[in-house]
Formats: sequence, structure tokens, C-alpha cells
Amino acid sequence: MWEGTGGEAHALLWQYLGDGPFPGNRDAFDQHLERKAAATDPLFYAILDRATGRTLGHAALMRIEPGDLCVEVGHVLYSPALQRSPQATEAMYLLARYVFDDLHYRRYEWKCDSLNEPSRRAAVRLGFTYEGTFRQHKIVKGLNRDTTWYSMIDNEWPLRKAAFERWLDPANFDADGQQRVRLSMLNIASYEGV
Repeated sequence: MWEGTGGEAHALLWQYLGDGPFPGNRDAFDQHLERKAAATDPLFYAILDRATGRTLGHAALMRIEPGDLCVEVGHVLYSPALQRSPQATEAMYLLARYVFDDLHYRRYEWKCDSLNEPSRRAAVRLGFTYEGTFRQHKIVKGLNRDTTWYSMIDNEWPLRKAAFERWLDPANFDADGQQRVRLSMLNIASYEGV
């Protein structure tokens, strides 16, 4: 993880996270990851490259509410090697599938700093629905944070799951690894009942 997300060179990856970036401080980075590994809420998952075994990022299930059957995905940190890759999308698919198919939760949330445009685009691309913005929701790293909320609910999941699986199918990628159909288009089609 350090090589792909730590140090001064990767400081921008941590811009919207509540912790990091640990510039030049490998020991603090390692201690930070050890604390995350021991946590139960948020419950962190490492994202690995199957071919190399390298850790390329992490994400967490958090605000876990078994009584309400609701959970949030957060603390998403993708190294440059993971960003905008099929593996990045697959990681989000696997978490959503776990939430809906294994845990049988009703609601899956995505929240982000309203200034984090890439995260907002990702939420929509992945099939989450915009619910609103909580103004002056938090103070993060000494700055105001307005939080944009998205959700996916259980009755939407079958169509979202089909969109993910169609997008992740190797047939959706040409010989150069370029997608033939965008996931956002598959999700739009499912919203329209196509």
C-alpha cells in the first residue's frame, strides 16, 4: 500500500479522507493501517491485484446498522494503478453483492465531500441515486465539509447487479482492454426499464 498510496507523491489521494497522507512517515502509515485492520466499524477491506498480490487500495463498510439493514461504503482509497480500472469497479461490485446478496441489507449508502467530483461521478456511474446534500455536515482537516448522499436499495439491486455483471464480462472489453459499453449507460438503461 505504501508504494501506491503513501508519501508526498500521493498526498492528493488523501485530500477528501479524514486521515493521511502521512508524507514521508512510513511508520505512521503502517500504524494507521494496523488500526484500520483491527476495526470492526468501519470494517476495512484491502483491494488486491490478483496477478501480483499487491495491495492497490482499500474500502470499508461503515455505519453498519444491522437492525435497520443499512450500511455505508466509505474510506475508499485507490492507488493510481487501481483508479479507472475494471478491478476498481469489480471491488465496488463485490462489496455491493456482499451487502445485498449475503447480508440481505435493504440500503447501501455512499457519501462524499461535495467538492469531491470524482467520487460524486463514481457514485452515479455505479448506480447509486442522489439523495441530497447535508450542508456544513462536518469539519474535516479543519475545513467545512458539505456531504453529498447517495443510496442504492434492495429492490434496485437486481438491475444494478445485472449491469455490473454485463460490464465486467470480458466480452465488454476489446483487445486493448477498452470498454465497449459504459457502466453508466447500462445503469441508465436499467433505470428506464430497458
